[in-house]
Amino acid sequence: MSLNITFVLSLLIALSVMGSAFGQERDDRATILNFTGIQYKSKDSLFYTNFRFRMQNRLGYSNVLDGIENDKFEARIRRLRMRMDGYIYTPKISYSVQLAFSRGDQDFDDSGVPNIVRDAVLFYNFSDDFYVSFGQNKLPGNRQRVNSSGSLQFADRSLVNSNFTVDRDFGISFNLSKKLGHMPVNAKAAISTGEGRPVNTTDDGLAYTGRIEFLPLGDFTNDNDYSEGDLEREKRPKLSIGGGYSYNDRTIREGGQTGKFVQNPFTLKTAFADAIFKYQGFAYQAEYMRRDVDNPLNITDEGEDSEATYAYKGWGVNQQTSYLLNHGYEIAGRYTFIQPHQDIKVYESQIEVLELGLTKYLKAHRLKFQLNANYMVKDGYYNNTHRKNSWGGTFQVELGI
Repeated sequence: MSLNITFVLSLLIALSVMGSAFGQERDDRATILNFTGIQYKSKDSLFYTNFRFRMQNRLGYSNVLDGIENDKFEARIRRLRMRMDGYIYTPKISYSVQLAFSRGDQDFDDSGVPNIVRDAVLFYNFSDDFYVSFGQNKLPGNRQRVNSSGSLQFADRSLVNSNFTVDRDFGISFNLSKKLGHMPVNAKAAISTGEGRPVNTTDDGLAYTGRIEFLPLGDFTNDNDYSEGDLEREKRPKLSIGGGYSYNDRTIREGGQTGKFVQNPFTLKTAFADAIFKYQGFAYQAEYMRRDVDNPLNITDEGEDSEATYAYKGWGVNQQTSYLLNHGYEIAGRYTFIQPHQDIKVYESQIEVLELGLTKYLKAHRLKFQLNANYMVKDGYYNNTHRKNSWGGTFQVELGI
Protein backbone atom coordinates (compact mmCIF):
# COMPACT_ATOMS: atom_id res chain seq x y z
CA MET A 1 0.00 0.00 0.00
CA SER A 2 2.77 2.44 0.90
CA LEU A 3 4.55 1.65 -2.37
CA ASN A 4 1.42 2.54 -4.34
CA ILE A 5 1.05 5.83 -2.45
CA THR A 6 4.70 6.65 -3.08
CA PHE A 7 4.27 5.98 -6.79
CA VAL A 8 1.15 8.17 -7.03
CA LEU A 9 2.84 11.03 -5.15
CA SER A 10 5.89 10.76 -7.40
CA LEU A 11 3.66 10.89 -10.45
CA LEU A 12 1.81 13.97 -9.20
CA ILE A 13 5.08 15.74 -8.43
CA ALA A 14 6.38 14.89 -11.89
CA LEU A 15 3.22 16.23 -13.54
CA SER A 16 3.43 19.44 -11.54
CA VAL A 17 6.93 20.22 -12.83
CA MET A 18 6.76 18.75 -16.32
CA GLY A 19 7.43 20.98 -19.29
CA SER A 20 10.23 23.51 -19.19
CA ALA A 21 12.15 21.54 -16.57
CA PHE A 22 12.81 18.80 -19.11
CA GLY A 23 13.71 20.86 -22.16
CA GLN A 24 12.73 19.26 -25.46
CA GLU A 25 12.35 15.51 -25.83
CA ARG A 26 15.02 13.91 -28.01
CA ASP A 27 14.48 10.52 -29.62
CA ASP A 28 18.05 10.17 -30.86
CA ARG A 29 19.78 10.13 -27.47
CA ALA A 30 19.09 8.90 -23.95
CA THR A 31 17.79 11.54 -21.53
CA ILE A 32 19.96 11.22 -18.42
CA LEU A 33 20.72 14.86 -17.56
CA ASN A 34 18.50 17.43 -15.83
CA PHE A 35 15.57 15.03 -15.55
CA THR A 36 13.30 15.83 -12.59
CA GLY A 37 10.51 13.26 -13.02
CA ILE A 38 10.23 9.67 -11.83
CA GLN A 39 13.74 8.25 -11.50
CA TYR A 40 15.92 5.87 -9.54
CA LYS A 41 19.66 5.74 -8.89
CA SER A 42 21.46 2.98 -7.02
CA LYS A 43 23.41 3.87 -3.89
CA ASP A 44 26.71 3.19 -5.63
CA SER A 45 25.60 5.35 -8.64
CA LEU A 46 26.37 2.49 -11.02
CA PHE A 47 22.77 2.20 -12.19
CA TYR A 48 20.30 4.94 -13.12
CA THR A 49 16.92 4.89 -14.84
CA ASN A 50 14.05 7.31 -15.36
CA PHE A 51 10.50 6.66 -16.42
CA ARG A 52 7.94 8.67 -18.36
CA PHE A 53 4.83 8.19 -20.41
CA ARG A 54 2.67 10.16 -22.79
CA MET A 55 -0.69 9.70 -24.43
CA GLN A 56 -2.62 11.37 -27.23
CA ASN A 57 -6.41 11.09 -27.08
CA ARG A 58 -8.15 12.14 -30.27
CA LEU A 59 -11.49 12.97 -31.87
CA GLY A 60 -11.56 13.43 -35.64
CA TYR A 61 -13.87 13.83 -38.62
CA SER A 62 -13.31 13.68 -42.38
CA ASN A 63 -15.51 13.79 -45.48
CA VAL A 64 -14.76 13.22 -49.17
CA LEU A 65 -16.78 15.52 -51.44
CA ASP A 66 -18.00 12.74 -53.74
CA GLY A 67 -21.71 13.10 -52.99
CA ILE A 68 -21.80 9.85 -51.05
CA GLU A 69 -22.62 9.53 -47.36
CA ASN A 70 -19.11 8.56 -46.28
CA ASP A 71 -18.58 10.61 -43.12
CA LYS A 72 -15.67 9.15 -41.19
CA PHE A 73 -15.39 9.64 -37.45
CA GLU A 74 -12.33 8.96 -35.35
CA ALA A 75 -12.36 8.51 -31.58
CA ARG A 76 -9.32 6.71 -30.24
CA ILE A 77 -6.05 6.69 -28.36
CA ARG A 78 -3.65 7.76 -31.09
CA ARG A 79 -0.55 7.12 -29.01
CA LEU A 80 0.18 5.61 -25.62
CA ARG A 81 3.88 5.25 -25.00
CA MET A 82 6.13 4.44 -22.10
CA ARG A 83 9.82 5.22 -22.08
CA MET A 84 12.81 4.42 -19.89
CA ASP A 85 16.22 6.05 -20.23
CA GLY A 86 19.29 5.52 -18.11
CA TYR A 87 22.78 4.15 -17.83
CA ILE A 88 24.52 1.06 -16.45
CA TYR A 89 27.93 1.08 -14.77
CA THR A 90 28.88 4.46 -16.21
CA PRO A 91 27.05 7.37 -17.93
CA LYS A 92 29.15 6.57 -20.98
CA ILE A 93 26.96 3.47 -21.48
CA SER A 94 23.38 4.69 -21.71
CA TYR A 95 20.18 3.22 -23.10
CA SER A 96 16.68 4.14 -24.22
CA VAL A 97 13.61 1.90 -24.36
CA GLN A 98 10.27 3.07 -25.77
CA LEU A 99 7.13 0.93 -25.97
CA ALA A 100 3.86 1.59 -27.82
CA PHE A 101 0.48 0.26 -26.64
CA SER A 102 -2.07 1.63 -29.13
CA ARG A 103 -2.84 -0.25 -32.34
CA GLY A 104 -2.25 2.75 -34.59
CA ASP A 105 1.24 3.08 -33.13
CA GLN A 106 2.32 -0.54 -33.68
CA ASP A 107 2.58 -0.86 -37.48
CA PHE A 108 -0.07 -3.58 -37.13
CA ASP A 109 -2.08 -2.99 -40.31
CA ASP A 110 0.98 -3.31 -42.58
CA SER A 111 2.81 -6.13 -40.84
CA GLY A 112 -0.02 -8.06 -39.13
CA VAL A 113 2.09 -8.12 -35.96
CA PRO A 114 1.67 -5.86 -32.89
CA ASN A 115 5.11 -4.24 -32.85
CA ILE A 116 5.21 -2.94 -29.29
CA VAL A 117 8.91 -2.10 -29.27
CA ARG A 118 9.64 1.27 -30.89
CA ASP A 119 13.10 1.90 -29.44
CA ALA A 120 15.56 -0.47 -27.82
CA VAL A 121 18.95 1.12 -28.26
CA LEU A 122 22.29 1.23 -26.48
CA PHE A 123 24.56 4.30 -26.64
CA TYR A 124 28.26 4.57 -26.02
CA ASN A 125 29.14 8.20 -25.31
CA PHE A 126 32.79 8.78 -26.14
CA SER A 127 32.34 12.45 -25.24
CA ASP A 128 29.60 15.08 -25.00
CA ASP A 129 29.84 15.67 -28.74
CA PHE A 130 30.37 12.14 -30.10
CA TYR A 131 28.40 8.99 -29.46
CA VAL A 132 27.57 5.70 -31.19
CA SER A 133 24.28 3.83 -30.95
CA PHE A 134 23.42 0.16 -31.54
CA GLY A 135 19.89 -1.19 -31.67
CA GLN A 136 16.50 -0.10 -32.92
CA ASN A 137 15.95 3.64 -33.09
CA LYS A 138 15.04 6.49 -35.44
CA LEU A 139 17.24 6.92 -38.47
CA PRO A 140 18.78 10.38 -39.06
CA GLY A 141 16.14 11.33 -41.60
CA ASN A 142 14.07 14.42 -42.37
CA ARG A 143 13.46 17.19 -39.83
CA GLN A 144 9.87 16.31 -39.01
CA ARG A 145 10.76 12.68 -38.44
CA VAL A 146 13.69 13.31 -36.10
CA ASN A 147 11.40 15.56 -34.04
CA SER A 148 9.44 13.58 -31.46
CA SER A 149 5.73 13.14 -32.20
CA GLY A 150 5.22 14.66 -28.75
CA SER A 151 6.81 17.93 -29.92
CA LEU A 152 4.57 18.62 -32.92
CA GLN A 153 2.32 21.68 -33.28
CA PHE A 154 -0.22 19.77 -35.41
CA ALA A 155 -1.85 16.51 -34.38
CA ASP A 156 0.03 14.62 -37.12
CA ARG A 157 3.12 15.03 -39.25
CA SER A 158 2.59 16.13 -42.85
CA LEU A 159 1.85 13.83 -45.79
CA VAL A 160 5.34 14.59 -47.10
CA ASN A 161 6.71 12.79 -44.07
CA SER A 162 4.13 10.00 -44.36
CA ASN A 163 5.02 9.23 -47.98
CA PHE A 164 8.81 9.60 -47.91
CA THR A 165 10.10 9.12 -44.35
CA VAL A 166 12.79 6.57 -43.48
CA ASP A 167 11.44 6.06 -39.92
CA ARG A 168 12.90 3.54 -37.44
CA ASP A 169 15.27 0.67 -38.16
CA PHE A 170 17.75 -1.68 -36.48
CA GLY A 171 21.40 -0.85 -36.95
CA ILE A 172 24.34 1.23 -35.84
CA SER A 173 24.66 5.02 -35.99
CA PHE A 174 27.42 7.57 -35.49
CA ASN A 175 26.61 11.05 -34.15
CA LEU A 176 29.03 13.98 -34.05
CA SER A 177 28.54 17.61 -32.96
CA LYS A 178 31.28 20.16 -33.62
CA LYS A 179 31.75 23.83 -34.45
CA LEU A 180 33.07 25.39 -37.64
CA GLY A 181 34.33 28.64 -36.17
CA HIS A 182 31.33 29.77 -34.10
CA MET A 183 28.77 27.73 -36.09
CA PRO A 184 27.49 24.46 -34.57
CA VAL A 185 27.36 21.51 -36.96
CA ASN A 186 25.67 18.17 -36.31
CA ALA A 187 26.51 15.14 -38.47
CA LYS A 188 24.78 11.76 -38.25
CA ALA A 189 25.20 8.52 -40.22
CA ALA A 190 23.59 5.09 -39.90
CA ILE A 191 23.83 1.61 -41.38
CA SER A 192 20.66 -0.42 -40.81
CA THR A 193 18.69 -3.45 -42.00
CA GLY A 194 16.35 -1.43 -44.23
CA GLU A 195 13.09 -3.23 -43.33
CA GLY A 196 12.02 -1.40 -40.17
CA ARG A 197 10.66 -2.74 -36.92
CA PRO A 198 8.84 -6.06 -37.55
CA VAL A 199 11.54 -8.22 -39.22
CA ASN A 200 13.46 -11.04 -37.54
CA THR A 201 16.02 -11.65 -40.28
CA THR A 202 17.58 -9.55 -43.01
CA ASP A 203 19.61 -10.03 -46.17
CA ASP A 204 22.71 -8.23 -47.37
CA GLY A 205 20.64 -5.39 -48.85
CA LEU A 206 21.15 -2.77 -46.16
CA ALA A 207 20.12 0.88 -45.76
CA TYR A 208 22.66 3.71 -45.58
CA THR A 209 21.42 7.04 -44.19
CA GLY A 210 23.15 10.32 -43.41
CA ARG A 211 22.13 13.77 -42.21
CA ILE A 212 23.96 17.03 -41.52
CA GLU A 213 22.73 20.22 -39.82
CA PHE A 214 24.22 23.72 -39.86
CA LEU A 215 23.23 26.33 -37.24
CA PRO A 216 24.72 29.60 -38.58
CA LEU A 217 23.15 31.74 -35.82
CA GLY A 218 24.20 29.52 -32.92
CA ASP A 219 22.50 26.88 -30.80
CA PHE A 220 18.79 27.05 -30.08
CA THR A 221 17.63 27.37 -26.46
CA ASN A 222 17.05 23.98 -24.80
CA ASP A 223 17.20 22.05 -28.10
CA ASN A 224 14.37 24.25 -29.41
CA ASP A 225 15.29 23.21 -32.97
CA TYR A 226 13.97 19.72 -32.17
CA SER A 227 10.42 20.88 -31.50
CA GLU A 228 7.80 22.77 -33.48
CA GLY A 229 6.70 26.28 -32.55
CA ASP A 230 8.84 28.76 -30.65
CA LEU A 231 7.87 27.97 -27.08
CA GLU A 232 11.21 29.28 -25.85
CA ARG A 233 10.59 32.70 -27.49
CA GLU A 234 14.15 32.87 -28.80
CA LYS A 235 15.65 36.23 -27.86
CA ARG A 236 17.85 36.20 -30.95
CA PRO A 237 17.06 34.81 -34.42
CA LYS A 238 17.93 31.12 -34.69
CA LEU A 239 18.24 29.05 -37.85
CA SER A 240 19.00 25.40 -38.58
CA ILE A 241 19.57 24.14 -42.12
CA GLY A 242 19.69 20.41 -42.67
CA GLY A 243 19.81 17.82 -45.39
CA GLY A 244 20.63 14.23 -46.09
CA TYR A 245 20.23 11.10 -48.14
CA SER A 246 19.15 7.50 -47.66
CA TYR A 247 19.97 4.57 -49.93
CA ASN A 248 17.90 1.49 -49.09
CA ASP A 249 19.22 -1.46 -51.08
CA ARG A 250 16.66 -4.15 -51.98
CA THR A 251 14.10 -3.56 -49.28
CA ILE A 252 11.07 -5.86 -49.15
CA ARG A 253 8.60 -3.20 -47.96
CA GLU A 254 6.81 -0.56 -50.03
CA GLY A 255 8.21 2.34 -48.04
CA GLY A 256 11.54 0.82 -47.06
CA GLN A 257 11.15 0.78 -43.28
CA THR A 258 7.35 1.14 -43.55
CA GLY A 259 4.48 -0.16 -45.66
CA LYS A 260 3.29 -3.55 -46.78
CA PHE A 261 5.66 -6.40 -47.56
CA VAL A 262 6.27 -7.31 -51.22
CA GLN A 263 7.68 -10.29 -53.09
CA ASN A 264 10.12 -8.43 -55.32
CA PRO A 265 12.47 -6.02 -53.52
CA PHE A 266 12.80 -2.30 -54.25
CA THR A 267 15.86 -0.07 -54.05
CA LEU A 268 14.81 3.31 -52.67
CA LYS A 269 16.87 6.50 -52.98
CA THR A 270 15.51 9.28 -50.76
CA ALA A 271 16.89 12.81 -50.55
CA PHE A 272 15.73 15.48 -48.11
CA ALA A 273 16.47 19.09 -47.21
CA ASP A 274 14.89 21.25 -44.52
CA ALA A 275 15.21 24.44 -42.51
CA ILE A 276 13.71 25.86 -39.33
CA PHE A 277 13.76 29.48 -38.13
CA LYS A 278 12.59 30.89 -34.78
CA TYR A 279 12.52 34.33 -33.21
CA GLN A 280 10.46 35.83 -30.36
CA GLY A 281 7.53 33.40 -30.67
CA PHE A 282 7.53 33.23 -34.49
CA ALA A 283 8.49 29.96 -36.16
CA TYR A 284 8.79 28.84 -39.77
CA GLN A 285 9.95 25.53 -41.16
CA ALA A 286 10.17 24.05 -44.64
CA GLU A 287 10.93 20.53 -45.79
CA TYR A 288 11.61 19.01 -49.21
CA MET A 289 11.75 15.28 -49.87
CA ARG A 290 12.26 13.28 -53.05
CA ARG A 291 12.31 9.55 -53.65
CA ASP A 292 13.59 7.74 -56.74
CA VAL A 293 12.86 4.08 -57.48
CA ASP A 294 14.06 2.40 -60.67
CA ASN A 295 11.06 0.07 -60.94
CA PRO A 296 8.36 1.26 -58.54
CA LEU A 297 5.64 -1.19 -59.66
CA ASN A 298 5.59 -4.63 -58.08
CA ILE A 299 3.23 -7.39 -59.28
CA THR A 300 2.87 -9.75 -56.31
CA ASP A 301 0.88 -12.52 -57.98
CA GLU A 302 0.03 -13.70 -61.46
CA GLY A 303 -3.31 -14.57 -63.04
CA GLU A 304 -6.78 -13.25 -62.27
CA ASP A 305 -5.94 -12.56 -58.62
CA SER A 306 -2.85 -10.51 -59.41
CA GLU A 307 -2.38 -7.43 -57.28
CA ALA A 308 -0.08 -4.51 -58.10
CA THR A 309 1.78 -2.86 -55.25
CA TYR A 310 4.19 0.00 -55.67
CA ALA A 311 6.76 2.12 -53.94
CA TYR A 312 5.90 5.82 -53.80
CA LYS A 313 8.07 7.66 -56.32
CA GLY A 314 7.94 11.44 -56.53
CA TRP A 315 8.59 14.53 -54.45
CA GLY A 316 6.90 16.81 -51.94
CA VAL A 317 7.26 20.08 -50.04
CA ASN A 318 5.86 20.97 -46.64
CA GLN A 319 5.81 24.47 -45.12
CA GLN A 320 4.38 25.59 -41.82
CA THR A 321 4.50 28.75 -39.77
CA SER A 322 3.22 29.77 -36.36
CA TYR A 323 3.16 32.48 -33.74
CA LEU A 324 2.94 32.02 -29.98
CA LEU A 325 0.38 34.40 -28.48
CA ASN A 326 -0.02 35.33 -24.83
CA HIS A 327 -1.23 32.82 -22.24
CA GLY A 328 0.15 29.82 -24.14
CA TYR A 329 -2.03 30.05 -27.26
CA GLU A 330 -0.48 29.37 -30.65
CA ILE A 331 -1.89 29.83 -34.15
CA ALA A 332 -0.32 27.85 -36.99
CA GLY A 333 -0.76 27.27 -40.70
CA ARG A 334 0.57 24.52 -42.93
CA TYR A 335 0.71 23.94 -46.70
CA THR A 336 1.72 20.57 -48.14
CA PHE A 337 2.28 19.68 -51.78
CA ILE A 338 2.99 16.18 -53.12
CA GLN A 339 3.68 15.30 -56.75
CA PRO A 340 3.80 11.59 -57.70
CA HIS A 341 6.07 10.49 -60.52
CA GLN A 342 4.57 9.60 -63.89
CA ASP A 343 5.37 5.94 -63.21
CA ILE A 344 2.69 5.74 -60.49
CA LYS A 345 0.18 8.32 -61.80
CA VAL A 346 -2.36 5.52 -62.30
CA TYR A 347 -2.45 4.97 -58.54
CA GLU A 348 -1.66 8.39 -57.02
CA SER A 349 -2.95 11.94 -57.52
CA GLN A 350 -1.23 15.26 -57.01
CA ILE A 351 -2.15 16.35 -53.47
CA GLU A 352 -2.27 19.71 -51.74
CA VAL A 353 -3.28 20.09 -48.10
CA LEU A 354 -4.11 23.35 -46.35
CA GLU A 355 -4.28 23.21 -42.54
CA LEU A 356 -4.97 25.61 -39.71
CA GLY A 357 -4.15 24.90 -36.09
CA LEU A 358 -4.92 26.38 -32.71
CA THR A 359 -3.00 25.02 -29.72
CA LYS A 360 -3.25 25.80 -26.04
CA TYR A 361 -0.04 24.89 -24.20
CA LEU A 362 -0.47 24.38 -20.47
CA LYS A 363 2.98 22.91 -19.83
CA ALA A 364 4.78 23.28 -23.15
CA HIS A 365 4.43 20.13 -25.27
CA ARG A 366 3.85 17.99 -22.16
CA LEU A 367 0.25 19.09 -21.70
CA LYS A 368 -1.53 20.72 -24.63
CA PHE A 369 -4.88 20.93 -26.40
CA GLN A 370 -4.83 20.93 -30.22
CA LEU A 371 -7.60 21.86 -32.66
CA ASN A 372 -6.84 21.40 -36.38
CA ALA A 373 -8.84 21.87 -39.59
CA ASN A 374 -7.71 20.72 -43.03
CA TYR A 375 -8.76 20.82 -46.68
CA MET A 376 -7.25 18.34 -49.15
CA VAL A 377 -7.13 19.17 -52.86
CA LYS A 378 -6.55 16.53 -55.55
CA ASP A 379 -5.08 17.23 -59.00
CA GLY A 380 -5.08 21.01 -58.48
CA TYR A 381 -8.88 21.46 -58.53
CA TYR A 382 -9.83 23.74 -55.63
CA ASN A 383 -13.52 23.68 -56.50
CA ASN A 384 -15.67 22.07 -53.81
CA THR A 385 -17.51 20.15 -56.53
CA HIS A 386 -14.37 18.14 -57.31
CA ARG A 387 -15.32 14.68 -56.11
CA LYS A 388 -11.82 13.73 -54.92
CA ASN A 389 -11.36 16.65 -52.53
CA SER A 390 -11.97 16.26 -48.81
CA TRP A 391 -12.03 18.22 -45.58
CA GLY A 392 -11.78 17.34 -41.93
CA GLY A 393 -10.88 18.33 -38.40
CA THR A 394 -9.11 16.95 -35.36
CA PHE A 395 -9.20 17.65 -31.64
CA GLN A 396 -6.40 16.13 -29.60
CA VAL A 397 -5.23 16.25 -26.02
CA GLU A 398 -1.66 15.29 -25.20
CA LEU A 399 -0.40 14.60 -21.71
CA GLY A 400 2.98 13.25 -20.77
CA ILE A 401 6.00 13.50 -18.52
